[in-house]
Amino acid sequence: VIPSMRSLTAEEYVEAFKAFLDHSTEHQCMDEFNKEQMPNIAAGHKAGHASLVPGDFLAAVDLKMIRILQAVHPGVFIENEIVEPNPQHVAAYKELVSQAPDLQNVSFIWHQLTSLEYEQQVKEKGTHKKFDFIHMIQMLYRVEDIPNTIKFFHSCLDHHGKLLIIILSDSSGWASLWQKHRDCLPATDRGHYITSGGITDVLRRLGVEHRVYEFPSGWDITECFIEGDTVGGRMMDFLTGTKDFLGMAPPALRRRLQEALCQPECSSTRDGRVIFSNNLSMIVVES
Repeated sequence: VIPSMRSLTAEEYVEAFKAFLDHSTEHQCMDEFNKEQMPNIAAGHKAGHASLVPGDFLAAVDLKMIRILQAVHPGVFIENEIVEPNPQHVAAYKELVSQAPDLQNVSFIWHQLTSLEYEQQVKEKGTHKKFDFIHMIQMLYRVEDIPNTIKFFHSCLDHHGKLLIIILSDSSGWASLWQKHRDCLPATDRGHYITSGGITDVLRRLGVEHRVYEFPSGWDITECFIEGDTVGGRMMDFLTGTKDFLGMAPPALRRRLQEALCQPECSSTRDGRVIFSNNLSMIVVES
């Protein structure tokens, strides 16, 4: 009996995601956005609450955003609410906060829930709390109903509040991979293949004002082509949402995906390294 491919568990996903972060410029790309645009965004509202729903979790990025809010609004108390279903991500976030003595004027409330569970809880309690700043960083791929999720969180904005959505760009290798080579991705990959164009379509239908900022980012996937490489294996697990893809996938499927990853619309080669395009779109939505 040939064992079948299966999706990653929450723990395995954290490990695969770490391999991706270690080899990509995802964090640096977000730092660039924080430096160039966040101060202006933060200046546009009073800092009272910050809520985030970061499915693919980036706690360090969130804390940097909080520090920008503090710098723009010195002395203002920030209530920060986190919605995150993965217990490991919640624990990692709490650990980061415990090591950050400069966050004196910030309170943290953790909701170990999916965004849908949080929405249901808010509606059941009838307490529709309003927020000045909400961000959804790389999380809409795991949401069942994207338009309604955006609509709900947009309705949580206070007057002059901002919703920041960070999502893969239409110019990224992911967009080409999902559009042209979807047959190379196993059925175990349960995410939604959505990039910035799909989100801006939703925002236009909702009739809300928004601006899009494009930032280049790369992911060094060279190890994904090295037979038996542990890190390459983890990165392929992240890319496919599958446990041990390189070991478990039929050889023909593995070969087809590796060939697709090397296509010029997905990757470029620099100094013998294969760099997959991980370009991001930062979408700022007005209340």
